[in-house]
Amino acid sequence: MMISQTMLRIEGVRQLRNPYTLAFTLAMPVLMYLLFGASASYGTLSAGHGNVSFYVMISMAAYGTAVAMSSLTSLAAVESKQGWGRQLAMTPLTTAGYAMTKLITAVSFAALALIVVFAAGLMTGATAENGWRWAAAAGIILAAGLVYGLYGLGVGLFFNSDSAAALASISMTFFAFFGNVFIPLDGVMLDIARFTPLYGFVALSRWPLTDGVLTTGQSDALWMVLLNLVVWMLVFATLVFVGVKRSRSRQ
Repeated sequence: MMISQTMLRIEGVRQLRNPYTLAFTLAMPVLMYLLFGASASYGTLSAGHGNVSFYVMISMAAYGTAVAMSSLTSLAAVESKQGWGRQLAMTPLTTAGYAMTKLITAVSFAALALIVVFAAGLMTGATAENGWRWAAAAGIILAAGLVYGLYGLGVGLFFNSDSAAALASISMTFFAFFGNVFIPLDGVMLDIARFTPLYGFVALSRWPLTDGVLTTGQSDALWMVLLNLVVWMLVFATLVFVGVKRSRSRQ
């Protein structure tokens, strides 16, 4: 059996009851958008091919997606280390089916985080010149956000409890503060931000709106943004590889 509908439903309900999931994946991105994008006096100012509210909306949706992917996949890794595989052996569900169920849950919550933030933006004046820019930004966020599933797996493999999900979420918030996600950075701080895990992802997500132009008037080259994303994907993949070896050495 590849996918269990029952397990998929249980996983969804379980995460909706998880305070960390609700706080970091859904509530925080919306609140941050409402605070800095909707209620701010500068929200209606022009930004690229739209307004500042749209710019902040994309940033918060990307943040929520990264948190959802990292926190939920970290839980999957922790459960696997705690012997969940032996329980699966007593059911028709295969290991591949278990992994697919977890992945679908993570992607579903990532999409939910994006939908909630985009809905808030739509209702509070976030605008873009063309409708396709909404779809392009959403597609980039969901596709590139899968990279942070690797990060979550790596964190989960290094820690033995459900605190791994909280750590993944908190660290993503830290990366966001220093990655030009929450507040516009300039000077040395911006130079440092370009090397952080969320910079390339969020800059690429904003591309349909900004074409790489920053709020400071500087510009990012597309190849630099993509390089950041690829490098961190390789770093996260290495983290997973090392975590797997470390987990096996303890058994």
